[in-house]
Amino acid sequence: HVQLVESGGGSVQAGGSLKLTCLVSPSVFSTECMGWFRQAPGKEREVVASIDPGGGSTVVADSVKGRFTISKDNAKTMAYLQMTSLKPEDSATYFCAAGQTCGNWWKASEFGYWGQGTQVTVS
Repeated sequence: HVQLVESGGGSVQAGGSLKLTCLVSPSVFSTECMGWFRQAPGKEREVVASIDPGGGSTVVADSVKGRFTISKDNAKTMAYLQMTSLKPEDSATYFCAAGQTCGNWWKASEFGYWGQGTQVTVS
């Protein structure tokens, strides 16, 4: 049974920082592409960033480039999203996801496993 569990969300003032954590089942962590997505009320789910299984290749969406960083710790089977210089428009529910390939990293449909989400509110 594959599980992804996010934590670290919360409320923060504009300009602040948060670090999201995703605990991933070991059975998929080392072989799957990991991604972070977000969804605001009334909007479509959008990709934030992804990282390849080895952790050596990352991509981030233009909207968060220079502010957000994705990383992973293979020993702990955890993926992270460090968010800095947060803006009110970053407010959303953030989801961790795992997929077989990072080839179409921007497509939510490419990711077969999802966490329950964690809320981020920036005021």
